[in-house]
Amino acid sequence: MIVSITLVKYKRFYIPFALLAMALHRLPLMLNKKCLFWKLMGCGKNAGFSMKPDWQLWATLAVWKDYQDLEHFQQHSWIADWWKKFSSDQWTLICEPLTSHGQWTGKEPFKQTENSSGSNYAGPVAVITRARIRPSKIKRFWSSVAKVASIMSESKGYVASFSMGEAPLYLQATLSVWESMDDVVNFAYHSAEHREVIKKTRDEDWYSEELFARFKPVASIGTINNKRPLGNIKLPDSNFNTRS
Repeated sequence: MIVSITLVKYKRFYIPFALLAMALHRLPLMLNKKCLFWKLMGCGKNAGFSMKPDWQLWATLAVWKDYQDLEHFQQHSWIADWWKKFSSDQWTLICEPLTSHGQWTGKEPFKQTENSSGSNYAGPVAVITRARIRPSKIKRFWSSVAKVASIMSESKGYVASFSMGEAPLYLQATLSVWESMDDVVNFAYHSAEHREVIKKTRDEDWYSEELFARFKPVASIGTINNKRPLGNIKLPDSNFNTRS
């Protein structure tokens, strides 16, 4: 199983095409039998954890059976052609699932397989957290997570992160990349601020659905704001024909 997360930054003049893509891109993804799961999402301002949307930056997450199916999509789909035509920047992170807990719209898109190497993997780690926030808890959620987001960017082993979501305010996901699994664990369980938020989510029942998944990043392709989001971090070898 292969997971691709593509961030596309549209030229300001083409923002209407970005909004249109949220409607038009659903059908070809739905009809693509090689795409096992997909989500079209907007992003927070400056790619951060913000209630304000970034109208130029949009995300597409997709799950594929293998590298060949992903590569065929990137080379032959009109969605990929759309991105090339209307974007000023495009970045794709390609991953292999390690572990996953929870559901996304009632499905387990990154469910661990028998061949998963999550228990003995050593190397950079990508993390996706996603939640459906109960309407009555939206204010509590946003007032609590802003501080955690700022602390995360200063934590040991932090590489990059992006906030995204299927809908403003209550359908939220975060993609973060870390240098190692130890760095993920240290931030998740040893940060007092993060532990406090986790406790609140349980005690106050913030979410009606949530998912937490870890991945092995195997390729980073392209740029955002003319920069490579992962910098010079070295990724594990993969079967994918990566491009700079």
